Amino acid sequence: MSTTADAGKGAAGEGIRIPDVRVHLCTKSSARGVSSAELFAGRRVVAFALPGAFTPTCSSQHLPRYEELMPVLEQHVDAVLCIAPNDPYVVEEWARQQGVERVQMVADGNCDFTRAMGFEIDHSAKGMGLRTRRYSMFVRDGMVEKLFMEPDEPGDPYGVSDADTMLDYLAPGSPRPPRIVVFSKPYCPHCARAKKALDARGLRYHEVPLGDGVRGFVLGAIASATTAPQVFIDGRLIGGEEELSRYLGDRDQQLTEASESASPT
Repeated sequence: MSTTADAGKGAAGEGIRIPDVRVHLCTKSSARGVSSAELFAGRRVVAFALPGAFTPTCSSQHLPRYEELMPVLEQHVDAVLCIAPNDPYVVEEWARQQGVERVQMVADGNCDFTRAMGFEIDHSAKGMGLRTRRYSMFVRDGMVEKLFMEPDEPGDPYGVSDADTMLDYLAPGSPRPPRIVVFSKPYCPHCARAKKALDARGLRYHEVPLGDGVRGFVLGAIASATTAPQVFIDGRLIGGEEELSRYLGDRDQQLTEASESASPT
């Protein structure tokens, strides 16, 4: 049996079967007890575990990036699970605040699953008690095929259990959905049309509304403009509504040409 480096003495690893213990599958409105083995049986599943709901790295990077990449991950797996060592009520509220729609949230409040996997870690010195180490794994029909375990080092290592690393393992070279930010102002028809154009193409975006007191200063500093909307995509300034429309038109044409060239003749 192979194991991931730094998985810990006696820890489970690649090639083992998922244990059968009681956990809770959480949604925005309810939680129900389920068998952990049933969550993985007969399916291709990505699962990632993190030290706790509402903790910094978990809330700002780990969970959000998996949710962000779900449209691509769902092309290669049947489910993506987030395993948190918290009670179901905490996990439910965290999922609501994070806006989770596609990642399935699993509460391992007693750390039964974590201990059965051999991935527990004692954070009592931080006032957090027993927690799980941070990791991700790809499981095929209940068997761990690939494990990415963060090293047991001081601080909060986060370098291999992320969504991008997992996607690179599942489908090397897969394109990522663009990261889009729309700086807007309240009751702006140009902003509304820009967001509608993005929605029509299924492009997710984060909106940052700016009030009158700061809009000119902020947009002037980051976009050399004072009018809204101002749209950024993957770190690049696209501009306002008209510039976005041209960008999306070019993108539509490129996608059409790519689809036609890939179609059998």
